[in-house]
Amino acid sequence: MPISPADLAQLPVRRLDPTDLLACADLSENRGWPREEHKWGLLLAAGTGYGIDDPDGEGLLACCVVTSYGPDLAAIGMVLVAERYARRGIGRRLMEYVLDAAGETPLTLYATPNGKPLYEGLGFTEFGRSEMVKGRFSASVPAPRVPVRPATAEDLQEVLRLDEEIFGLDRTPLITRLPAFADHLRVAVEDGHIIGFAAAWPNMDTHVVGPLIARDTATAQALVASLAEASDRPLRTDVDLRHTELLGWLKENGLEPITVNAMMIRSLPGLPGDADRRFAPLTVAAG
Repeated sequence: MPISPADLAQLPVRRLDPTDLLACADLSENRGWPREEHKWGLLLAAGTGYGIDDPDGEGLLACCVVTSYGPDLAAIGMVLVAERYARRGIGRRLMEYVLDAAGETPLTLYATPNGKPLYEGLGFTEFGRSEMVKGRFSASVPAPRVPVRPATAEDLQEVLRLDEEIFGLDRTPLITRLPAFADHLRVAVEDGHIIGFAAAWPNMDTHVVGPLIARDTATAQALVASLAEASDRPLRTDVDLRHTELLGWLKENGLEPITVNAMMIRSLPGLPGDADRRFAPLTVAAG
């Protein structure tokens, strides 16, 4: 017997933890998304998951993850509702719960075209767009000659300082997990100082390039080329559409456009930090 709207509205929202990883992956698969268990593990460890259990005992009815960067910003990602409960107000209810829990903290997210109207109705505004590209990197158009090498443990503090300068907020809980989370982590160096860094982490059959933080486009290209050389998989990344030169170069090197998502924010005009040096997020699910 279908659950009534009144009964749906009474279902409790609970905190998720790493033991919910498979249930979250199942829900991703239910909606036609990749399972992405590796990414779910990071998000549930570094962020706060919220979920609604299916009253029929079939796992999660809905879920999302919030990654906090302190009182000045948090990112919402992986907002999912089971297909059998779609278009019944569950997504809005979960989002309203998250907004209430966030209080005065500004929130950001990446919205698909289907999800954007919901977020606009909840007070989010678009401040930019991001394009996902994916494919085998051909290296047919070489990267500029910027020195890039594998990161070492001794680089971590300088990477953290550079990331906070460019992202605009402290992301220590995420960035310190990169060496274990990513298969490859590279730094670009000039005169003994790190001027950019990037990771390639495994996601299904691809390596996702992110975060991609760099002094300029040439440095970003050199980092991507170094990661591509180390990888035996297709690459995938999400690049801010303002970085037209980088996107054009990636497409010349075999990556194909997949989708464009809206970058949205609530209670701020835009993200803090330096957008000119912030080329790609670690994952759109964490801002």
